[in-house]
Amino acid sequence: MLRSADFSNLPAEPNAFVGRESDLDELVHLMRVSRAVTLCGAGGIGKTRLALRLADRIASDHPGGVWLIELADLEKGELRGYVAAALGIVGDLAETIGGRRALLLLDNCEPVIGECAELCRDLLGACPGLTVLATSREPLRVPGETVWRVPPLSVELPVDGEESEAVRLFVARAAAARPDFTLTDETRPLVVELCQALDGLPLAIELAAAMVRVVSVGQLVERLDDRFRLLAAGARTAPARHRTLRAAVDWSYRLLTPQERLLLRRTAAFRSSWTLDLAEAVCSGPGLAEEDVLLRLCDLVDKSLVALDGEIAGQARYRLLETVRDYALEQLAESGEEAELRQRHLTALAVMAARFKEAIAPGARTSWPVIERYVNLFDALKAELGSACDWSIANGQPETGLGLLTDLRYLLVGSGRKLDVTERLDRLLALGAPQVRRELLGQATILRGELALAAGDLEPATRCTRAGLDLCRSVKDGYGEAIGLIVLAQLTGQPDTLSRVLEHAEQSGDLVLESLAQGTKAQIGLHHGRLHEAQRAFEEVLAITEDLDNHVGQAFAHIGLAQVARRSGDSAAAKRHYESGLRLLRHVDARQQIVSCLAGLGKVALDEGDLVEARARLTEALVLSRDAGLRSGIARRLEEWAVLVSAEGDLRRAVLLAAASVALRSRPSDARTEDVLRPARAELGEAVVGMLWAEGTGMTAEQAVACALDGALPERPPTPVISVHQDSRLTAREREIAELIARGLSNRAIADELVISPATAARHVANILSKLGFSTRTQIAAWVIESR
Repeated sequence: MLRSADFSNLPAEPNAFVGRESDLDELVHLMRVSRAVTLCGAGGIGKTRLALRLADRIASDHPGGVWLIELADLEKGELRGYVAAALGIVGDLAETIGGRRALLLLDNCEPVIGECAELCRDLLGACPGLTVLATSREPLRVPGETVWRVPPLSVELPVDGEESEAVRLFVARAAAARPDFTLTDETRPLVVELCQALDGLPLAIELAAAMVRVVSVGQLVERLDDRFRLLAAGARTAPARHRTLRAAVDWSYRLLTPQERLLLRRTAAFRSSWTLDLAEAVCSGPGLAEEDVLLRLCDLVDKSLVALDGEIAGQARYRLLETVRDYALEQLAESGEEAELRQRHLTALAVMAARFKEAIAPGARTSWPVIERYVNLFDALKAELGSACDWSIANGQPETGLGLLTDLRYLLVGSGRKLDVTERLDRLLALGAPQVRRELLGQATILRGELALAAGDLEPATRCTRAGLDLCRSVKDGYGEAIGLIVLAQLTGQPDTLSRVLEHAEQSGDLVLESLAQGTKAQIGLHHGRLHEAQRAFEEVLAITEDLDNHVGQAFAHIGLAQVARRSGDSAAAKRHYESGLRLLRHVDARQQIVSCLAGLGKVALDEGDLVEARARLTEALVLSRDAGLRSGIARRLEEWAVLVSAEGDLRRAVLLAAASVALRSRPSDARTEDVLRPARAELGEAVVGMLWAEGTGMTAEQAVACALDGALPERPPTPVISVHQDSRLTAREREIAELIARGLSNRAIADELVISPATAARHVANILSKLGFSTRTQIAAWVIESR
């Protein structure tokens, strides 16, 4: 999530950083004079490690945040969405980053080098405070880019008693692998020879150093001859460093036991990362029993061929280094096992999804911590889910892929989830109905409707939901029909069909389904002002979700009950429910619900006249909305801020924020807006309010947020002196429209006032701007006021 100052997601260094002191000093200076720096070099040269160290050194120069975004697993067309997700942004990237002094570290750009160049060009052009540090095997070739070639570690003989960088790295890593390892007069020349033979490449040196756990330095040097003979058979035109690195990896692979080799090449079936459970399910088989996978995985971690990449849902997470995975993929392809391994990968993910569905099945009564682990696990395995679906599509198995996705329905459409599968779902559905059971096809088609509804695409949402309903009804699938009726009620706002859903839920004992139906009924009632009906339904949801120990469901019910209570004038109950919801969401990624709780508490405080509490809560809500790029959420929060600053006596800022809120939501002002404008008109006058309104509607989302949080007012454009001659060029109708602009009316409001079309109103405004030589409506408003 995009956070405020001092945020960084840079990982802690797994071991000591060795060497490159002068390189770092040079790069620190370079980063202070260039906004785009690319560290270039062959795989294994140490680009990523150097970039992370550099980013940590200069983090204090970027109070707007420092983000590491790893791109090694990316495919073409995924970059912008992936970067937005990594930053927690659901809106426009450039608009959300704005003028922050932030640093983006784009690591391993090679898979999407062209898209990286376009993204950097766009962001650097639109975000004046942004700096980009990239690592790649080739330059991005973006305007203003400074390319810095990462050199190998120095391998020169010791000077003044200090070892070379390469030798120091070898010794440090060898001592970590074998604590009794020391550099002696006997081993020193061997280590120097080894480092020189490896051309000072950090990855190659670390792979060699890891081997001292099982062989001596002398044995390592002896095996170099075989390796270089293998190297001589490679392509003569390949870069020397690439050949050396490839030889080092191949040499390391040859030192593995048969079982270690088997596991290493089979882990290449994972696109991004995996857990031990997945490794046992996918990688066991002929030559490697399931009970041996853990032991061999430990061996590969020890030898630096598999990286331990933190934890997910209480389980260790593993990944292959980029270069090692490239090599392992080649070995997998040559083995003839690739198709079988990818099928096992798909099956393993489908089994995991089926277990999640069983965990929430009627009568399961699974505790919340277990459900939460599933949620976090699938969030972390997004790339694997996509890879599994891709194989299902490529291999013509829509049944398995669709089953996988429908089993994860509640994660795919739930709050805070980022498992974007819409395109893959479309491709699976397009493979043809004859191959898929109609029951599954119906549920998957309804799921497609749910995803469209969540995205605000009402036409496809309605079409898919009705089509899925027809399929489910044709095979008498009661569960699928119930889900479809819930989605249809959400689309139409008509709760009539929910009685059939509740009947099915009662008969089947499906409490999750019952809570969804009651929640939909409650929201429809709240929307239409039927507060008693909404309260009863929300109370039903709360009772069911408490019984299920579902924290997200409970929070949803508490927020709904708080909204009912506040509309009923019961501030104490509203506050109690909002606070309960916030406590439940403390350890869950459900940003929109968290914002709803914070904003609700702020509005309750406003109702009670506690402006200090209101400001604190509304600040948290606005910052969260801004950092996630939630444009509609920002607009709603600005409306609340307008009420706040009006209550604090800052009527000018209240008008600006109310205008910005209306403009961002692209809707006409309403009674709530009028409540803000009325006292402002009484104190400031109609003319001043009109001018402020024009200024507010012209603010960007970032300017409006700054206006709220920091009191920063937009710069008023200078108003040129207008001669009588210029005034006389306006027609009577244009002068009338200029007066309406000064009152703060939008084009649509002007059209309503004068009973003309919005297009005609827009044409008149354009003529006024042209005749007076202005560029903004604010200038028109200021001119009207000054000429009265």
